[in-house]
Amino acid sequence: MAETIPLLEANDLRVTLRNGTEIVRGVSFTAAAGKVLGIVGESGSGKSITMRAVMGLSPPGSVISGSIRLYGEELVRAPERRMRALRGSKIGLIFQDPMTALNPVITVGKLIAEAVRLHNPGTSASKARQRAVELLELVSVPQPEVRANQYVHEFSGGMRQRAMIAMAVANNPDVLIADEPTTALDVTVQAQILDVLKGLQDRFSMGLVLITHDLGVVAGAADDVIVMYAGKIMESGSVRDIFYRTRHPYTRGLLSCLPTIAGEQSRLEPIPGSPPLLSARPKGCPFHPRCSMARDACRADEPVLRRVDNVLTACHFAEELRAGDSPRMNAEAERA
Repeated sequence: MAETIPLLEANDLRVTLRNGTEIVRGVSFTAAAGKVLGIVGESGSGKSITMRAVMGLSPPGSVISGSIRLYGEELVRAPERRMRALRGSKIGLIFQDPMTALNPVITVGKLIAEAVRLHNPGTSASKARQRAVELLELVSVPQPEVRANQYVHEFSGGMRQRAMIAMAVANNPDVLIADEPTTALDVTVQAQILDVLKGLQDRFSMGLVLITHDLGVVAGAADDVIVMYAGKIMESGSVRDIFYRTRHPYTRGLLSCLPTIAGEQSRLEPIPGSPPLLSARPKGCPFHPRCSMARDACRADEPVLRRVDNVLTACHFAEELRAGDSPRMNAEAERA
């Protein structure tokens, strides 16, 4: 039986800036068709720049090494002409801020129609506009015929995000990368946007990569989760294993920041301190200055990813960390 080629696969991906600072350090992952991969971490952890490398949109002058393959095709060092052809057709990207990503002086319908015609040069203007209206309806924008003639500033935050999603899926991409798609939206709208993304993914069997700083966002959406910190993967596994069987103090810290309904045990426990600058990472484990479990080994040597039970984790003392060590997580596991 022939081996199935992964939809999107990265191996030992590294991004180094012009000044020599390595901002993505040996990241590996696989995104499968019809599945959701969540990439989680605080601001500055390297989530977005990792996926921008996939899109060929790394900072000018940066050096990309390792491997990125789309259906087996190597994208690292691929010609820019080839990357332009793939962006928007095979790989769609939902930017974090629609107000800065969408042209404010062009109607929303025309913006979407241009995305259609860019990858389908023979499409007439009228057919492209018809397709734009269909896409707005697909992402649940009310009165799509009317909304297509409006400008971005006439849309609410949730509607802008829907318009951005409509552009991203205009050409039925195989992979959709959503960069913080629910940032600055209220909880109700967040749920609606996630429902739209899941509905599109189910309909088109896309691989969905969901980038977020909020583990709560991926809880009900992701199949697998990568937890990033200081440009590298701290832990990865299935969403259930990450939530209830984490073996890394950083993941546990992120989970402790989530509100629960577990009575007195629902008190939030923020992670002390701040993430390091990528240009000034501490020696050893990058999380050790903020870690209550840190020891001399953590300060001297950076841990590598290794399998502990069902997860891959980068912690010298992962075997000592169990769900029972955290009352909040233990209560959550029991309720699940």
